[in-house]
Amino acid sequence: MAITAAMVKELRDKTGAGMLDCKKALEETNGDVNLAIDYLREKGIAKAAKKADRIAAEGLTSVLIKGNDALLFELNSETDFVAKNDQFLALLEKLGALLIDSNVQTAEEALKLVNAEGLSVEQLLLGATATIGEKISLRRLVRKTKKDSEGFGSYAHMGGKISVLTILEKEDATVAKDLAMHITVFKPRFLKREDVDQETVAHETKIITEMMANDESLANKPEKVLQGILQGKLSKVLQEFVLVEQAYVKDPAIKVKDYLKSNNNQIVDYVRLEVGEGIEKVESDFAAEVMAQVKK
Repeated sequence: MAITAAMVKELRDKTGAGMLDCKKALEETNGDVNLAIDYLREKGIAKAAKKADRIAAEGLTSVLIKGNDALLFELNSETDFVAKNDQFLALLEKLGALLIDSNVQTAEEALKLVNAEGLSVEQLLLGATATIGEKISLRRLVRKTKKDSEGFGSYAHMGGKISVLTILEKEDATVAKDLAMHITVFKPRFLKREDVDQETVAHETKIITEMMANDESLANKPEKVLQGILQGKLSKVLQEFVLVEQAYVKDPAIKVKDYLKSNNNQIVDYVRLEVGEGIEKVESDFAAEVMAQVKK
């Protein structure tokens, strides 16, 4: 029986499964939509699709290094409990091994990557969602390549709640890891002062200007003096955003750039991934949810 686009759309609307999965299900069941629904349920695909609109803001990040290539990615689950699940941890390791050996540059590209068993990453995630019972998703992926003369450093905090990669001008495992730990703690937004964008400068200038306007001790200061105070305050605030200007985590008396100079090195780049960054999490009362289920 010929499988039409209308049939695929109908099955997709009923199950939420992907188009290719729907097409295959219809082919396997000779176009019978009801049997196709059962087929998708049996494969766990329909079950996984129902969870597609849930918010997965927990999980773990991972950082892997192989030669001159490094990879960081974020694998999400709905709850922190599942992120400690052996199945989730096994999937994290399996994906890491597959991704580091590939050339994929984004999470979107990674979803199409196929393993030795002929399964795509997207299919692996759907299978994990169906088996584990929570939405499992690959949210972010960052790949970095260094020069032969440069050195990588990495640090994973709390088993991967935060993962950091550093690239130094010269190989130095100790300095590279120390900086990765510093970045984990202080969460810099920029590498150097010249990297700070004008939007950030304008935003911070506005806040400081408003704070100064409400400071009665500055009411009668000349404009030139006020501008000097403004620039001083702005410089101090921006230092907190810039990695090399931050007070070094192991010795706050010096800045990161001083630590690098004392080790005759420079930082070229860094990446910091923290689980759930930027995701609006839904706060729920677990006890209330359980009681609601009991009363049904």
